[in-house]
Amino acid sequence: MAFTRATGKHRGASRLARRSAGVAGVAALATTGVVGTLASPALAADTGDRSPEDTGLTRVIADESLADQVSAQAAAQEQEAAEAEARARARAEAKRKAEARAQEIREAKERAAREAERRRLASFNLPVAGSYVSTGYKTGGSLWSSGSHSGIDFHAAYGSTVVSVGSGTVVEAGWGGAYGNNIVIRMNDGTYTQYGHLSSIGVYVGQSVEPGQQIGVSGSTGNSTGPHLHFEARTTAEYGSDINPIAYLRARGVSL
Repeated sequence: MAFTRATGKHRGASRLARRSAGVAGVAALATTGVVGTLASPALAADTGDRSPEDTGLTRVIADESLADQVSAQAAAQEQEAAEAEARARARAEAKRKAEARAQEIREAKERAAREAERRRLASFNLPVAGSYVSTGYKTGGSLWSSGSHSGIDFHAAYGSTVVSVGSGTVVEAGWGGAYGNNIVIRMNDGTYTQYGHLSSIGVYVGQSVEPGQQIGVSGSTGNSTGPHLHFEARTTAEYGSDINPIAYLRARGVSL
């Protein structure tokens, strides 16, 4: 019985199909460690007119190697960028902390300076540095029209510097009758202080003065038996409102 051959031309596997099969075969052999010792028939049959280097396997391996290099390079660049960004953030944070610390230090210094100035302005001192009381408060005698001393006398050689005992505003500066050249200051706490028998006056009415600021020079003007400073503490600017000047100064931290 004769067999009839099917019509149509029988075609072998294409070159692309054979190459894919070869690559698959080599990949399978690679897992068993025999690549390079066993030639794939599919590869051997398909060399044709191509050079030995122009095989699908060589191209695939080369492409994979290049892709790996590109991927590694991209990963390295990403890592480097991430590290650079982290360093930049760290520097920015360090700068922020340094600036914040510097600001804290400045503010602390400013607060300390303000507090020191506040304490200074609230402080009191002797009207004549290093002096002492030569005549006490309420001492009796004919030297005073009221019959007693309305203040205290501080020992002061002629021309000694006289200062304000604290912060305040000058309310009187000029001739004061028996007090001679005198100054009255309204202190910031609402009390008043008076300085008499001055040889000269160095302030004017309305002027603000601070503790230890010179306001005049001691002398012996007015009803005086010799150079000294007459000092009074008062509740008002007027004569007759005097209070104990020693207790007044001691209550404000002055030692005498």
